Amino acid sequence: MHIEAGSKTSAPARAAKKTRIFLEAIKFEHTIFALPFAYLGMALAARENNGWPGWDKLFWITLAMVGARTVAMSLNRLIDARLDEKNPRTAGRALPRRLLGTGEMAFFAVISGAVLCISAWQLNPLCLKLVPVAVIFLVGYSYTKRFTWLCHFALGLTDGIAPIGGWLAVNPSLTIQNWIPPLLLGLAVALWVGGFDLIYACQDIEFDRTHGLHSIPARFGPERALQVSEIMHGVSVGLLAAVGGILGLAWPFWIGVAAAAWLLIMEHRLVRPDDFSQLSVAFFNINGYIAVSVFIFSLLAVIAG
Repeated sequence: MHIEAGSKTSAPARAAKKTRIFLEAIKFEHTIFALPFAYLGMALAARENNGWPGWDKLFWITLAMVGARTVAMSLNRLIDARLDEKNPRTAGRALPRRLLGTGEMAFFAVISGAVLCISAWQLNPLCLKLVPVAVIFLVGYSYTKRFTWLCHFALGLTDGIAPIGGWLAVNPSLTIQNWIPPLLLGLAVALWVGGFDLIYACQDIEFDRTHGLHSIPARFGPERALQVSEIMHGVSVGLLAAVGGILGLAWPFWIGVAAAAWLLIMEHRLVRPDDFSQLSVAFFNINGYIAVSVFIFSLLAVIAG
């Protein structure tokens, strides 16, 4: 009886361990990059109610975003498993080290996809209808580096879905007037994410060139890549300002835009074509601060009227 009881308790423990490994493998904590922008779209769409769409909308938007990012990262790890095994920078990931099997990663991907679909269904019919479009981006961006150096824009567009989805979850109207602000917001996020992905890709220049993978750094070199990233981030800030101008947002929004611009300047000062030692700080810390800051100040602007 003692042995049997031990075996019963070991199964949940193993499941918990696998879950922890999975969450680390997909960098679950980096959901903070996209979630605040989904909330931003939600808050701007709910301006008539001081940015508050109700607890039910907030709950299902959160689950939808978590499900979308988790399925995207799970499939990315599966699609890139062989490349990750060859790349010294990524060889320590869960699949190359056999900490998770491909079947286990696929299982988590399916569960995450189900969470996305159920959440979209609970939000409104339009969100559910648009799930296949989102899935095309969530899956497709992982393949783009195999044939085009525009892959950074593909990743950016994938994350740019977040604020548009948050907006449509609250206001599914498809009029031209209602589409302009979320579209500009989505493009702002797309250029922001694509710009810092471009910086991140500078780590893999030699690997990409050796294995026939495509990226702007591999094609044009790190100096030109950083210049392109600066342009993308400058346009991103301009698009955020355009959203504030079109919607007539109050003064806190402009503090958020200024904070984002300043943080992006700091981000670019941390990296140089011949020195990427501070890349982790630029990529993970600063981008998290940008996402949270823009959302908080935008929410304050909506509340201020």
